[in-house]
Amino acid sequence: MKLTNEIVIQKAKACGFDLVGFAEARELNEEITHLEDWIELGYQAGMSYMEKNIVKRKDVSSILQNAKSIISLGLNYFHDEDFSGNSGMGKVSRYARGKDYHLIIWEKLLQLENELKEFDETFESKSYVDTGPVMDKAWAVKSGLGWLGKHSNVINKEFGSWFFIATIITNYEFEYSIPIPDFCGTCTACLDACPTGAIVNPYVVDSNKCISYLTIENKNEIPNEFKGKFDDWIFGCDICQDVCPWNIRFAQETSAEEFRVVENKELNLNEVMNLNEDEFKNRFNNSPIKRTKLSGLKRNASFLM
Repeated sequence: MKLTNEIVIQKAKACGFDLVGFAEARELNEEITHLEDWIELGYQAGMSYMEKNIVKRKDVSSILQNAKSIISLGLNYFHDEDFSGNSGMGKVSRYARGKDYHLIIWEKLLQLENELKEFDETFESKSYVDTGPVMDKAWAVKSGLGWLGKHSNVINKEFGSWFFIATIITNYEFEYSIPIPDFCGTCTACLDACPTGAIVNPYVVDSNKCISYLTIENKNEIPNEFKGKFDDWIFGCDICQDVCPWNIRFAQETSAEEFRVVENKELNLNEVMNLNEDEFKNRFNNSPIKRTKLSGLKRNASFLM
């Protein structure tokens, strides 16, 4: 039997995904031009991997030779919990408070792809969860999951921007989704709220100034110019999303039980400074926080202290 949009949507939602969209696998010429301009300005900071695999980012057929379509998937992770407000605590970005989302989504993706291949053995695919040379946000926009907000996150009318994106490249042809218009309008809430001025223009983020970059991907010391501007964020930052009117009005609690288990909403700075390698690995083994490594987490805690 032949797969249809309806069958894929049904199976994807049964696997736990909240959003499903379809786009034709065409070259991303305009998006690559924006990416190259962004890199030329040095806004990738220390993320040199963004400069690589440009051909694959532009043309997914260099990843899957007979690529015809993109299936873009969204998974709502919003879970509303207030911080304690206690001094000596470092805030953790909402996406990183529980189990590493890669582990959760990879499992759902594997299940979905296996079911699609069982339905039609001619179905071929290659999937990513922001870990490969695929422009997942661009495909999410083209697949109608939402529009690119001025904070550079994809916004959906139903869930706001609190959702993870997964991308499936496939040899299958589908009826393609209609992209959603940009509903940011004249709003500049995210630009105005960023304490380090990282959103230098609408839709353009300078990673050199971004708290998320500086506390996670950054391998160097945090520049002193940002002292007092981190609002107690020790890992990541949610400010630009917290102030977004679409999130304030439409964010929904996730139905995924995996994201309801909150283990690291905030971290005691003194405890972080006293962690050893074994303690760090045991505590954050399945957490996104392990990405910054113990040295990075201690650097962040020291900067806040």
